[in-house]
Amino acid sequence: MDARSQLLTTAYRRSINEPNAEIAYERFRTLVAQPIDYASFCNTVADLLRERLIHEPVRLPEGALQCHWHLQLTPAGANVARTLLNSCD
Repeated sequence: MDARSQLLTTAYRRSINEPNAEIAYERFRTLVAQPIDYASFCNTVADLLRERLIHEPVRLPEGALQCHWHLQLTPAGANVARTLLNSCD
């Protein structure tokens, strides 16, 4: 499975909500069978953001003192992830 598919299906199945991108990447690595390198992770996140398949991952929740990194699919991203998962069955 390529990096794009891994990120989409992982975001569909699991929550990744961490203090920063580096820790989010480490969390992602624990969730996938064939982890990608950090540069590929960052590039893929940027691509998915450009394609509007994920929301902006860096967020400052109300009342928080620092940003958090959250991988969350848009409705279009959820549809793509469901299609990918159904094609694997």
